[in-house]
Amino acid sequence: MSWHMADLPDIARLRTDIERIDTEIMDALRRRMNLADDIARTKVADASPLRDPPREDLVLHRVREVATAHGLDPHEIERIYRIIMDMSVARQQALIQRLDTTPLRVGYPGIEGSYSHLAARQRYKGRSGGVLLTGLETGREVLEALRRGALDLALLPIENTSAGSMNETYDLLAEGGAVIIGELVSQVDHRLLGLPGSRLEEVRTVLSHPQAISQCEAFLRKVPWIRALPEYDTSAAALKVRERNDPTVAAIASESAAQRFGLEVLVRDIQPSSGNYTRFVEVSREAAPIPADAHCKTSLMVVLEHKPGTLGQVLTALSQRGVNLAKLESRPIPGQPWRYRFYLDLEGHAADAPLVAALQDLQPLTSSMRLLGTYPRVEGLHE
Repeated sequence: MSWHMADLPDIARLRTDIERIDTEIMDALRRRMNLADDIARTKVADASPLRDPPREDLVLHRVREVATAHGLDPHEIERIYRIIMDMSVARQQALIQRLDTTPLRVGYPGIEGSYSHLAARQRYKGRSGGVLLTGLETGREVLEALRRGALDLALLPIENTSAGSMNETYDLLAEGGAVIIGELVSQVDHRLLGLPGSRLEEVRTVLSHPQAISQCEAFLRKVPWIRALPEYDTSAAALKVRERNDPTVAAIASESAAQRFGLEVLVRDIQPSSGNYTRFVEVSREAAPIPADAHCKTSLMVVLEHKPGTLGQVLTALSQRGVNLAKLESRPIPGQPWRYRFYLDLEGHAADAPLVAALQDLQPLTSSMRLLGTYPRVEGLHE
């Protein structure tokens, strides 16, 4: 088919139409960026992470579908939208930097919807000046970001009433460069999550963080046809169930994760009936002031002299000084077979006379001793 010149549209008019559409695109981008500003303000006030990878993945998935429906190349449209999302994040970061009060930057291990994220929101939501939460894949990444100044505080899980101590956190604290300034006890309510319409009987694999798997061991023994596989985070496990779209795969995660990723609760309360609580420690680069009337706890790390009976002498010294030992934990020392570090939680402030005297008594019994922090003590499991 051939075109006659008389049939061709006027190129000047076509260019005018393109410029008009370009203006419409720019206006739409301006409105999108204005909404990004509102989202930034909401996230700071609501203690939500600035960057949300699962949400970004959902947006890109929708964009690809819409592009295909409109006869556009979905890969090129995705590339454009990745740039737009980076523009939105940069704009949100710029807005936060212009705020009169700089938001507190807090990191935690996991993604939005994880138990660490829920505990962080519990701790910081509504804080005057706002909070900027950042989820990272591991506790090590969180503490490294804290040490280099990219975060003001870190919130790390350290023990659970069902599964015991989180050894990684103890080992990270032993490396130094951070001090405990607070603690938080948060109730954990595990759910078995699956695709909408799936049934417990057809589930063959369950994904979750190793600690969550351990906490739900009694439930998993009742469903021997299900194999548990570790994932770095409970909420990430829920996201994988959504992405795999396989009714035989489920996750152990929170109700919040179910709502976030469009999953269905297959079984509720799969943790022990007596309740399941996780203790988190709040970590900073520097010690923080403590109110004068606060009941305190002091955390300590010691390496004992390699002599028989030394640990018994330590416990006796604390008892004689009237210092209550709230927790004692041992961890192997890397590169030194059969040698251990001991972590002690003592009731009282490190500057109180009984504790000062007790620490002096411990000096000759240890080859090294480090104060990990003194901080207000959580009274009971009511938070």
